[in-house]
Amino acid sequence: MPANSSAPAPLPDDKELVLKVIPMPADCNANGDIFGGWVMAQVDLAGAVLAARAVRGRMATVAVNQFIFKQPVRVGDILSFYSDVERIGNTSITVNVEVFAERFQSQGRFVKVTEANLTYVAIDETGKPRPIANAVPAA
Repeated sequence: MPANSSAPAPLPDDKELVLKVIPMPADCNANGDIFGGWVMAQVDLAGAVLAARAVRGRMATVAVNQFIFKQPVRVGDILSFYSDVERIGNTSITVNVEVFAERFQSQGRFVKVTEANLTYVAIDETGKPRPIANAVPAA
């Protein structure tokens, strides 16, 4: 990681704050950091917020296109999840999520800890892909 990777980061003004959560001791690995899988689950939930607005019905995560852990997440960090829609296709939607930690010791200063790109697909009652109503396919 770059030497300045823990420098304070500005919060995005072009994305929506979709989730805030504080990891607890039960979410730790043996090193005392938060499990990457726990962070991934929270990112999936955060990404689903905007996807659900577009899909307006049942959907499933079909791909984690990119997932980058930039910094460890610690117990007591206040995590802020910012998201935006990258693309809406006929049956799928791709969402970008950035996660910032407000460290317990340095309130008001944020560090980018994770970024991810996920794709969700709209599905019908049988689990088959279905069109997203009013979808505007990407060019």
